[in-house]
Amino acid sequence: MSRIDLFKQHLTEKRAVKVIAGIDNFDIENIKKVVSSAENAGASAVDICAKPEIISEIRNMTDMPIFVSSIVPSELVKAVELGADAIELGNFDVLYKKGMSFSADQVMSLVKETMDMLGDTRTFFCVTIPGELSIADQIDLARKLETMGIDLIQTEGHFSADHISEGARGLMERAELTISNTIELSRNIDLPIMTATAINPTTAPFAFAAGASAIGCGSCINKMDSDLSMMATAKSLVEIASRNALKVVELV
Repeated sequence: MSRIDLFKQHLTEKRAVKVIAGIDNFDIENIKKVVSSAENAGASAVDICAKPEIISEIRNMTDMPIFVSSIVPSELVKAVELGADAIELGNFDVLYKKGMSFSADQVMSLVKETMDMLGDTRTFFCVTIPGELSIADQIDLARKLETMGIDLIQTEGHFSADHISEGARGLMERAELTISNTIELSRNIDLPIMTATAINPTTAPFAFAAGASAIGCGSCINKMDSDLSMMATAKSLVEIASRNALKVVELV
């Protein structure tokens, strides 16, 4: 079984956990801690930035499935050459904070460019659906991506610098958005869905209940200040995902 096949199996069982180091996290020591915590906790995959030297170092460090996230097609193609098991066009949420915005047409154009550059190279391809799109546009984009052969879509909570609450309330508001997006998308497409943005041990069960086959978890782990707390949080998320898989089996 290849590395990505393990992730696919977890997707099918609706218990996949992707631990996100961060599309804009270039701190190799922090990334190593995140990856180590994910591996020790039994997570399904890790998601790192597209910096070549970081990809190479993490590839040498672990046999876990590695996702590489970027909005630059050439960086995604290079990541595959360096040993990435999956590529992800997206994780736009962190880029909104920098004033960037992504339309459905832009996403489609970037996906097509990436696929053209990959040519005959078959790579697991995940695409984030911009949370700032209306739900109707999200569904339309997801359906188009499905026809193109994309393997997985990731939802997110729309980040708005103009209107967001502080602290726990803000976190829950963003989680509510990404989970509601998951509900609507799961009703309209057959592709597996990974729910991300503000997913932590409190909100993860709601993501799976909404129809997610996977969760993407970042700041609840990569912002921790100790290896022990990172691993404990990752382990908690893996246990939540495993319990969801058991519920799915019981329903079949």
